[in-house]
Amino acid sequence: MAQFTEEEKLLRRIEKRFSKGVVEYGLIEEEDKILIGLSGGKDSLALVELLAKRARVFKPRFSLVAAHVVMKNIPYQSDVTYLKKHVEAWGIPFVLYETGFDASTDTRKSPCFLCSWNRRKALFTVAKEQECNKIALGHHMDDILETLLMNVTYQGAFGTMPPRLVMKKFDMTIIRPMCLVHEADLIELAQARGYRKQVKSCPYESQSRRSTMKGILKQLEAMNPEARYSLWGSMTNVQEELLPQHKKL
Repeated sequence: MAQFTEEEKLLRRIEKRFSKGVVEYGLIEEEDKILIGLSGGKDSLALVELLAKRARVFKPRFSLVAAHVVMKNIPYQSDVTYLKKHVEAWGIPFVLYETGFDASTDTRKSPCFLCSWNRRKALFTVAKEQECNKIALGHHMDDILETLLMNVTYQGAFGTMPPRLVMKKFDMTIIRPMCLVHEADLIELAQARGYRKQVKSCPYESQSRRSTMKGILKQLEAMNPEARYSLWGSMTNVQEELLPQHKKL
């Protein structure tokens, strides 16, 4: 019986969860042209590898392009040479796009929101230029659950980042192929692969609530090792009859 190394076991675990997410949520279809949003972090670097391997499978046939967006007004030092080399090593074309934003233009929104939205708009622009019909983002299961907790806590809304989101306004579909992959496994993969970290010094980083939610998710898992699966299942097990209803006047 074949004996697998720890790294091989890690890859098999990640690829199994990746494939399950792709199939279960119908993320990739025949003749898709997918733009990978390459931030330069461990998650997007892993996404490049996983999608490149998936593209070698006979069906469905799809093609890939990767884009890295540089936000000129944020002190973020991208090693573009490294990113380009990583992407092209998997046979994927690389696109670099520069943009920026002015936080004073909309004081109702946080700078983090404005930065994220402008990066997203830049990806839409590149996707259209490259004739892509989908944009793949590197969000994993932890990201999705943390967003769920943030929305419930701060917005009073039960919602998160779905694995598949059709953006009719932009005629584009957002997909998150790593939706069932655990961040802990991606951290191990980054160490095994020797992914190079990008240097950033964001002046708004302390305003982000995500790091707090990471801690809360860990606390929930300490209380119940199956907490993440319960949270995930709750999104498709909404018992409306047991929730408060608006009184009809």
